[in-house]
Amino acid sequence: MKRVPMLSGGHAAVDFYQGAVPALVPFLVAGRGYGYVAVSGIVLAATLSSSIVQPVFGVLTDRWRMPWLIPLSMVVAGAGVAFGGVTDSYVLTWLAVALSGLGVAAYHPEAARLARIASAGSHVRMSWFSLGGTLGFAMAPVLVTPLLAGWGLGASPFLAVPAVLGAVVTLPAILATVNGGRAAAAASVSGRDDWPSFIRLTLVIVFRSVVYVGLSAFVALYMGGGTEGAVALFVLFAGSAVGTVLGGRLAARWGRMRTMRLAYALSVPAVAGVVLAPGPMAFVFIAASSLTLYAPFSLHVTLGQDFLPSRVGTAAGVTLGLAVSAGGLASPLVGAVAEATTLRTALSCLIVFPVLAWLLSRTLHEPE
Repeated sequence: MKRVPMLSGGHAAVDFYQGAVPALVPFLVAGRGYGYVAVSGIVLAATLSSSIVQPVFGVLTDRWRMPWLIPLSMVVAGAGVAFGGVTDSYVLTWLAVALSGLGVAAYHPEAARLARIASAGSHVRMSWFSLGGTLGFAMAPVLVTPLLAGWGLGASPFLAVPAVLGAVVTLPAILATVNGGRAAAAASVSGRDDWPSFIRLTLVIVFRSVVYVGLSAFVALYMGGGTEGAVALFVLFAGSAVGTVLGGRLAARWGRMRTMRLAYALSVPAVAGVVLAPGPMAFVFIAASSLTLYAPFSLHVTLGQDFLPSRVGTAAGVTLGLAVSAGGLASPLVGAVAEATTLRTALSCLIVFPVLAWLLSRTLHEPE
């Protein structure tokens, strides 16, 4: 179905701006003399506005259908980053980045609802939609860094181009899904909301996020930085893309619960191997960690929507936004442990979280 690839392209465009803000940081430091606290505040503005607020948009889209919000949110996300790079005021830069985060937050609940309708219940198609976001985030540094390195922060307005292209590409899919999927949308709002199961699923996602964000933040340093560190990050991001698609295919064959439980069970030795494996063998376990931690990624979204069939927007806002970002709050604690002991000790603490995710996933059952 062409609608799902189009929506996936839009997902890539909007999540590009989640990766673009960290890529701006070195240029804000070099060009404006911002200190670590200042740039941390800018990154925090993007993170909080794109994640904490996301369930609010989910509640709104549960009450009123807002397909028009999808292209509008893309343009807002792009405009915020574009403006944030050219203003000389720290306050205006902070507000612009926060506005970009709000655009990201507004996109996901309604887009996930339409993607579920367009995918007609296919786990494979939903995994392709999720893959778009993963690729968009990963591609941001590849595009932002050469552009700003060559032309400086003054070239930031060009960063709005992916948002415009994403809106144009997505619009036909939105219109086709809205016009042709009304019956599917009505059918999806049936059954009782299972809040206890949804809360347990949310905790599973938080535990998974603690591990993945922790690895993303520190694995390059752990591997020695330089070329080895860059390769480690590439392996981590590439593995997440492959894992997203693989999870959808395995779920189509084995079911969501079996796939999710198996993925988290395998992630325990994979994460342990990152810390314990000698030398280059660690790269193998980095790849295994990203594969196993991302295999359930798209399944979280559909499970959350099935646990809350009358609140699919709220479910998407939590599973795609709040719960994923909440795990990032543990990164400063990992850093504190690393400073007090060693980075290996700090990363060793992460092993407990996939264990918790696996144990809690075993309490969940396929929604009725």
